[in-house]
Amino acid sequence: MGKVEILMPKMGESVAEATIIKWLKNEGDSIEADEAVLEIATDKVDSEIPSPENGVLVQQLFKENDVVKVGDVIAVMEVTGKGSQNGNVVIEKKSEEDLPEEKAEIIPSQITEVIKSEPLTTFTQNNGSIPRTSAGKFYSPLVRSIAEKEAISIDDLNAIKGSGLNDRVTKHDVLNYLKNRSGDSGSATNSQKILTSPVQSPVKSDSVKSISLMEGDEIVEMDRMRKIIADHMVMSKHTSPHVTSMIEIDVTNIVNWRNKVKDSFEKREGEKLTFTPIFFEQIAKAIKEMPGINISVEGNNIIKRKHINLGMATALPSGNLIVPVIKDADRLNLLGLTKAVNDLANRARANKLSPDEIQNGTFTVTNVGTFGNVMGTPIINQPQVAVVALGAIRKKPAVIETPYGDTIGIRQMMFVSMSYDHRVVDGSLGGAFIKRLADLIEAFDPTREI
Repeated sequence: MGKVEILMPKMGESVAEATIIKWLKNEGDSIEADEAVLEIATDKVDSEIPSPENGVLVQQLFKENDVVKVGDVIAVMEVTGKGSQNGNVVIEKKSEEDLPEEKAEIIPSQITEVIKSEPLTTFTQNNGSIPRTSAGKFYSPLVRSIAEKEAISIDDLNAIKGSGLNDRVTKHDVLNYLKNRSGDSGSATNSQKILTSPVQSPVKSDSVKSISLMEGDEIVEMDRMRKIIADHMVMSKHTSPHVTSMIEIDVTNIVNWRNKVKDSFEKREGEKLTFTPIFFEQIAKAIKEMPGINISVEGNNIIKRKHINLGMATALPSGNLIVPVIKDADRLNLLGLTKAVNDLANRARANKLSPDEIQNGTFTVTNVGTFGNVMGTPIINQPQVAVVALGAIRKKPAVIETPYGDTIGIRQMMFVSMSYDHRVVDGSLGGAFIKRLADLIEAFDPTREI
């Protein structure tokens, strides 16, 4: 018999840790290869970790709601033979007495190093040490290390509003604080600046007044994803001065063409042809022509994106929202876009997306027309600088220009709106972009072959 470690998998370049939501298998349970052992969640997406092979779960190294680093061992399996066929490390259990004295904090089996969030109440910065006591908030070793290096006082650290589980202060919270602190006199004790910092969400502010309750009112706590969405939206409005431009587009050519080819397209390709990939194709073309809209802002620097990665805002059965990303959308033909849209939408609703599939978007599209809305004023998905909202397609009387004069006809019309970051996208660029998008959509070839 051999023992195999189950590791916290790598889930994207920007994901360093995950929270264990639920153990699906208990110690002593038999597990088949690829069977789900536990559910985990990051600030991006929820997912399951499967068993590497057949065996028995002999040890759970973390509890539910524990935050675990990528690469850490989270469980141990016993399998037939001497090792794992997929490259996981074979280990032998050691007793606590076998451990060296200086490793006393390591789990007895010495399987993995567990990051412990120990209480911290004061810093001794003159000798580089960080004394800890039994009082105060809990911080990870990484947060404590950054705080020591950057001379952040304990009062300031305690004042930072955490975005992690149970309001835990994360590395990103500390880095955001440092970014905003760089503008003051350099004092490490200005805790008031933390509380009023624009990167801190009012959702978590202590200054928010309680709401009076009336008879029959019900209090329902936000779920984890809704909290993340709320914080992200508030942060976006604090970060970017939003401007929204709108335009009405004649989409008759696209509607007629799709109605003509959708059945044969599905029969030939096995994919339903919706309007979304057709519009994505035109949006990618517009971005390629006007790359100034495909950027991000970091401090006083503008990052020009090489790739056109389109985010597709998708409503989940829970009522929450997730944004899977079609990478290099400008390099895909209509069939490729259709397959990508359908696949990502289906797996998003089934909670089967990987973290990599919701990262590195450079421009986001949301379809408010799905809910019968004719237009919307969407919030920018940071760190992007623009987001487009597609309204409902409706038949309307419209003026049609012909060589023989103007006439009135029934046309398929749609409003498109775009919110953009006025720090770097002026009205001239924002207005020109959405006008160019309208021109591309209206110029769609109704005789196009599939």
